Amino acid sequence: MSDCIFCKIVRGEIPCRKVYEDDEFFAFHDINPVAPVHFMLIPKLHLASLQEVDASHTALLGNMLLLASRLAKEHGLGNGFRTVINTGKGGGQEVLHLHLHVIGGGHIPPMVRRD
Repeated sequence: MSDCIFCKIVRGEIPCRKVYEDDEFFAFHDINPVAPVHFMLIPKLHLASLQEVDASHTALLGNMLLLASRLAKEHGLGNGFRTVINTGKGGGQEVLHLHLHVIGGGHIPPMVRRD
């Protein structure tokens, strides 16, 4: 998609701090990190969100999770990390290109506030 900010990052039209790239995926540091390690992993294939995937994307999604774990470990998160996929506007997704946040290091607060 020509106007997607993440597609522009993959094409090198917008600079980023690249973490990883292969034929299928691209990973880069979040510009507003919430933890010492915070990068995003995206498929190069433009999919707006997790709501858009179907059975034909099974291998892509599996490979994405395997790669997320490997990259997390390579970034010193062998003790654990958080993965987040915000889906759709109602799920807090800001950029409409499927992306997985890998977050870790330091103190990571609980996902859901419990009163």
